[in-house]
Amino acid sequence: MATPTLTPPPPADLPDLDPDVDPGPDLTPPRPGRNLMTIPWVARTLRSGWYPKILQIPVAAVFGLVAYQLLVGPDSAHDNAGTALMWVLWWPVIPIVFVLLGRFWCAVCPFGAISDFVQRWVGVNRPVPNFLKNYGIWIIDASFLAITWADHVWGVVESPWGSGVLLLILTTAVIASGALFQRRTFCRYLCFLGGLSGNYARVGMVELRADTGICKTCKARAVCYNGNDKVAGCPLFTFPRTMEDSANCNLCANCIKACPNDAIQVRLRKPTSELWFITKPKLEQSYLAMAIMGIVLIQNITMLEVWNDFLAWIESTTGITSYAVIFTAAFAVAVTVPVALLALASRVAAGANLEDTKMNFARFGYALIPLDVAGHLAHNLFHLLAEGKSVFYTVAALFGRQSAGADAALVSTGTIQVLQFVLLALGLAGSIYTARRIAHRRYRTVARRRATLAPFLVIIVLLGAINVWMFLLPMAHRM
Repeated sequence: MATPTLTPPPPADLPDLDPDVDPGPDLTPPRPGRNLMTIPWVARTLRSGWYPKILQIPVAAVFGLVAYQLLVGPDSAHDNAGTALMWVLWWPVIPIVFVLLGRFWCAVCPFGAISDFVQRWVGVNRPVPNFLKNYGIWIIDASFLAITWADHVWGVVESPWGSGVLLLILTTAVIASGALFQRRTFCRYLCFLGGLSGNYARVGMVELRADTGICKTCKARAVCYNGNDKVAGCPLFTFPRTMEDSANCNLCANCIKACPNDAIQVRLRKPTSELWFITKPKLEQSYLAMAIMGIVLIQNITMLEVWNDFLAWIESTTGITSYAVIFTAAFAVAVTVPVALLALASRVAAGANLEDTKMNFARFGYALIPLDVAGHLAHNLFHLLAEGKSVFYTVAALFGRQSAGADAALVSTGTIQVLQFVLLALGLAGSIYTARRIAHRRYRTVARRRATLAPFLVIIVLLGAINVWMFLLPMAHRM
C-alpha cells in the first residue's frame, strides 16, 4: 500500500518571551557538537539499507525467546530465563541506552517492527486522531502508573506468566494501532516506554538535527518527513527541519537516507543541554518526570525492610490487611509528593517572576529530569549488579547447565552503593545546573533569577537527599 503524503508540522514558534527575559546569547541554542556524519563508517552505516534491520533481527530473536519463556517456561521467576532477560538485564540497561543514544532503542524495538509489518499488509492508514495528538502523553502517564501499580498488586514482575500477559497486551495494542493508523502511532502516542524514553532522550548525548540553511533551499517537498519510493517517512511524525528536541526521534535514519542534500546531521552534545532551551515547555512532560520520580521512590521503599515494618504497623493500628489497599494508598502518596513539591515550588516562584504557577511547573519540571534519570538508573543498577549472574544461570539452564545455589551478584553490595551515590551526585548536579541555566536564560535581573531559582533548588536537594537515604539501606532482590 502506498504511503500517504502528510503535511509536516510548521516551524516552531519563537520563544514566548516576556519583557524581563535576557535577550543575550543564552537565548540561542547551544553550539552544535561534532557531526558524526563526517565519520565515514558512521555515515555509511546510517545510510545503509541494512540499518537498522541488521539490529532488529537479533533483538526480535531474543524477544521471541523471552516471550516463549515467560508464557511456557518455569513458573518460578527465579528459574525463568525470560524474567531474567526482561527484568534483570533489559529493564536496567534500557535507561542507559536512552542517556547515551536517546530513543535509539525504539529504532530496533520489536514492537516497531510488528507495527510496520501489520501496516504494510493490512493497514488502512487512517490519520492519527486529534484526541491522541492532544492527550496521548497523558495516556502514557496513566499507563506507566497503572503498570507499576499492577506489578505490585498482582506481582507482574515476580510472575513469568504475568510478564508474558503484559507483553501480549502490548503486542495486541501495537497490532491494532498498526492496522488502523499511520506510521508508528502506538510508539509516538501510546507506548509507556516511548514516553519514558522521550523524557530521558532530552538528557542524551546524541542528537539528530537538520541544517536549516540547506533546508531553506530544498525543493524535495519534505521528503525527509514523507519518505520516497525506497525509504519510509519518519515513523514518529517528526520533521527534522523543525526539531528542537530529541523526544520523538529514534535515530532510525530514514530522513538521512531520504534527504537528497545531506542536510541531516547526527551530533554529539553536552548531556542535559537540550533541557536548557525548551521553548514550549509542556505540563504533561514535566508531570511525567515527577511521576517517575514518585515511582522510583515507591519501588525503593517496597524493597526495604522498613516496608514490612510499615505493613505490620498499618495492620496493628487500623486492622487493614489488604496489601492492595495499603499499597494503593502508599503509591498515591509517593507519586503525589514529588508532583506537589514541584507545584509548591512553582507557586513560590510565581511570586517572584512573571510566570504563573502552571508555566513554572512546566518549565522547571524539565530541570528534575537529570535527577529523575539518576534515581532510576541507581535503582535499576541494584538489580543489574546484585542479580546479574541470574541471566547467565537461567539461560544456561536452557542448555542443561544447572547452577543451583550460586551467587547471582556481579559485584559487592558496597561497590553497588558507591556507584549508586556517584549516579545520584551526577543527577543532582545536572538538575541544579539545568535549573540555573533555565533561570538565567529566562530572566535578566540577578534578583529575579535568584528568587525564581531558590524554591526549585530546595526541592531538588530534598528529593536528592531522600534518594540517598533510601540507597543507604539494604534492599531485597527481585529474583
